[in-house]
Amino acid sequence: MPAPDHVVTIYTREQCHLCDDAKAAVEAVAARVDATVDIELVDVDTDPDLRAEYGDRVPYVLVDGAPKFKYRVDRGELETMLD
Repeated sequence: MPAPDHVVTIYTREQCHLCDDAKAAVEAVAARVDATVDIELVDVDTDPDLRAEYGDRVPYVLVDGAPKFKYRVDRGELETMLD
């Protein structure tokens, strides 16, 4: 299986409506672009170090390992990054 063109990592937690919104936005953009996009979800509450680092600052979204969005995803900006 070939490597994806992009990897989008979403630091999230359960019962987080902003996290749900971010995931939906990333999925919608990934479905529209021609590039292949892997979406990785990381639940910060499953790791004490991540929970300490991110606290309530989720969702936190990285594109290809670089931080790009916190709390809300700008769909147009994300699409530009992934195209």
